[in-house]
Amino acid sequence: MKGWVIDASIALAWALPDEGSPLADSLWHEIRAGARLHVPPVWWFECANALVSATRRGRLDNHLSRELAALLARLPIETSPVPTGDRLDELRVLASRLGLTAYDGAYVDLARRLEIGLATLDVPLAAAARTEGIEVFVA
Repeated sequence: MKGWVIDASIALAWALPDEGSPLADSLWHEIRAGARLHVPPVWWFECANALVSATRRGRLDNHLSRELAALLARLPIETSPVPTGDRLDELRVLASRLGLTAYDGAYVDLARRLEIGLATLDVPLAAAARTEGIEVFVA
């Protein structure tokens, strides 16, 4: 396996104190063993938004939110290019066919293009990936 596409739910399970997950913990061990991570550009916005929301709701203070943002920034992640031109329409078609948002479709699209698996805690996203023949990370 060349690595995993990870969605924000996995990263946030690592980062947010009240969002732990045995699945995310298991993937963390693979990363420490050298597994490569890949994300679409939207991942960065989703993670930043989750930290902003958690801070606004009092789940995190500003100091911890800043530390978690720095932690996420240090992960060994490769970010795919922003889809443009025909790629944008392919993403639109894929998301529509799978009943996903374009944001979630970006994860399935990236895993499919890189021919690697997807790690997510999002049940509908995992089901859509399986529909496309994509391996979904399980602990």
